[in-house]
Amino acid sequence: MTRFADLKKISREPARRLLALANARLGTPLDAPASAPVGEVLAELAEKGAHADMLRLLAAALPARECVWWGCLAASDMIPEGGRVPPPLAAARAWVFKPTDENRATARRALEVSDPDDDTSLCANAVVMCDGKLGTGDMAKLEAPAGALGTFIFAMNVISLGSVDADKMIPHAERLIDRALDIARGGSGRLDSATAAEGITP
Repeated sequence: MTRFADLKKISREPARRLLALANARLGTPLDAPASAPVGEVLAELAEKGAHADMLRLLAAALPARECVWWGCLAASDMIPEGGRVPPPLAAARAWVFKPTDENRATARRALEVSDPDDDTSLCANAVVMCDGKLGTGDMAKLEAPAGALGTFIFAMNVISLGSVDADKMIPHAERLIDRALDIARGGSGRLDSATAAEGITP
């Protein structure tokens, strides 16, 4: 199986259409036709070493729950082993495991009390806007910015990428991408875990 095959969680719609719907744009000119699916475009971007555009495309293409989980893994990169999990990240994880309106509201409350410099708030923001609305209840009547969820999760991965030393950035970028690909194939994204094939549910 090639690296970009069997991405069963990702739509077969053209990658350019998914990017347009997510209000996202690649910086790398593409040779692939406008009808090319995500896997084909990812393969071209990989050949061109366009890691940032690969992250951007994956953030636009993954379904909401899978995308948030990918962001949660990136956020976890910056928490020392045994360290405290910030409330926004804990709330985002809880929504992934049980995507209810109640857990979505919990994510919003976590944002209200989070530290201003807490980058994991990106994950909770993605949860709040997971369906293209600004939240639940009265907020469900208001449209979120187009592609907000993917933008938040792309940013979370970029922050994770920037947290490593310069000589480790390319290997870490590949790891971030491989997590998303594993999730897109139905895995957990936990590449070192013995339970990596079990999916994102507990």
